[in-house]
Amino acid sequence: MNKNALDPAWLEAQLRNARWLISSRSSGGTNCVQVAFLDKGLVALRDSKNPQNPPHLFTDAEYDAFVDGIERGELRRHSSER
Repeated sequence: MNKNALDPAWLEAQLRNARWLISSRSSGGTNCVQVAFLDKGLVALRDSKNPQNPPHLFTDAEYDAFVDGIERGELRRHSSER
């Protein structure tokens, strides 16, 4: 899927009607990442502090790889990078 070729009106409607999810560990829905599962196998991620900003879009496969990387600890900052 070419995310850059999406119809802007379709995407706007998808995002307007999206059901945004947050982690159960979130502190009241602020200062966290929100995720919405859209049609056409797309996933949107946004910052709860700035929901007006455009979300990052991923295909299902990209999102699964992202989550898998988090679960395996691959996306942690190493102490030498602090």
